[in-house]
Amino acid sequence: MTLLEPPGNALGRDVTAHLPDPGRLEGVVTFRPEDDAVWQEAVQHLHVRDNDVHTVHSYALASALCDLVPEADRDVVLPAIILHDTGWSRVPPDEVLDAIAPGGSRPDLVLRHEKEGADIARLVLERLSRPTEVVEAVVAIVDGHDTRREAISLDDAVVKDADKLWRLTPHGVDTVMGWFGLDREQAHRLIASRVHDHLLTEPGRIMARALAAVVSTDTSPQRRALD
Repeated sequence: MTLLEPPGNALGRDVTAHLPDPGRLEGVVTFRPEDDAVWQEAVQHLHVRDNDVHTVHSYALASALCDLVPEADRDVVLPAIILHDTGWSRVPPDEVLDAIAPGGSRPDLVLRHEKEGADIARLVLERLSRPTEVVEAVVAIVDGHDTRREAISLDDAVVKDADKLWRLTPHGVDTVMGWFGLDREQAHRLIASRVHDHLLTEPGRIMARALAAVVSTDTSPQRRALD
């Protein structure tokens, strides 16, 4: 669980008056109101294998990538990243890990979650009266976001990179460890093999290097000796 309140105050006095306005901070991500509307419709389809928390992290990464790739269309990228994994809700939960495990034997289920997710995306966006061109662009991205190696558009590339970058976050590493019974170093090796060589944007590759540096530091002998 993420720590949201202080465990104590070693200094012994209040310093909150010296905090900067959050609106002036670089990199702070909040859901846009129009994206929160999509989230409220999508979240019921995301309670499978931590896809809900995965999606929140991926949204933040996609938003950061949009800052660095200004040609990307946020009105396509951000709904797409929210909706991309909703299709797993229509796959039997006990079969999901067989589809995504190393050497997974159920590629049919990966395809199925894309098709089902595209269907859910269309239903959600049409219910929210999003423009037809946005609906079609998002549906096309969701339908193929895992199995299609090449991007069909810049927006698709940003979504693909945000989805993969989540694996290198602390939550991503923790999740992969629990999925496959791997220690932290093993999980990082698996993740790295599925991320770095598959990213499609230069900002995505830079973000991956930074996240990987943090993950690898957690398992370095120097860091572990301090515990």
